[in-house]
Amino acid sequence: MLQTAIEAARRAGQLIAERFPAPRNVTVKGYRDIVTEVDTAAEAVILQLIRERFPGHAILSEEAGGSTIDDGYTWVIDPLDGTTNYARRLPISSVSIGVLERGEPVVGVIYDPLRDQLFVAEQRKGATLNDEPISASEIARLDHAVIGFDWGHSDQDREKTLQLLLRIAPRCGTLRALGSAALAQAYVAAGWLDGYLNLIAKPWDAAAGVLIVAEAGGTHTTVEGEPYRVAVQGCLASNGLIHEELLSVMRAPDATRPRIR
Repeated sequence: MLQTAIEAARRAGQLIAERFPAPRNVTVKGYRDIVTEVDTAAEAVILQLIRERFPGHAILSEEAGGSTIDDGYTWVIDPLDGTTNYARRLPISSVSIGVLERGEPVVGVIYDPLRDQLFVAEQRKGATLNDEPISASEIARLDHAVIGFDWGHSDQDREKTLQLLLRIAPRCGTLRALGSAALAQAYVAAGWLDGYLNLIAKPWDAAAGVLIVAEAGGTHTTVEGEPYRVAVQGCLASNGLIHEELLSVMRAPDATRPRIR
């Protein structure tokens, strides 16, 4: 399964990279939510390969939908994570493929085709970037940490994210919004980010990332600090060393939150 996930990600990535300079055909599928013809074309490449080799496995994909997470093997796919970036030619996007066994991640592949960076993890076998081992950072203080985050689509989700950022920003080193949830989690695994927050992460945003972070020595929970499950919306990933401090800041009562003047 690992080799199929890698091959599928690379095939889709080649298509994504080849079409990057071309004009976009953008379709609005929801409020602040778009899809391009490259999303669906990359998805078709991935689905074809998986169905040929594992016809009995369930598939859950962002654009095509599909099965819910079941008791066997489920492939969870985001064919182009960072569609808005891609549509605007911001070179921050990725292919994300995770394989679950009875809901638990066993294979994770995140591929950045524009940089040819392949992040891979297999359960209990560690995490790699282009076949070299990676590990989460050793930053142990939140005020030294680089924290990534992403916005939701709805006004309400953005307001909730902003309220948490008002607590985190004065206490962390700095913040970055990348626009690709999968890639941000890969960066936590590689030690390039120390933490990542996403209140509305869907299964295809985190199915690969949760395993890659864990196998790199990091921590992945819900935003409330509970053990993370792919079917749960929202996630908090970190190097593990700042996780409790970050959760503590996020839980701080309103009275301790800094005021905007």
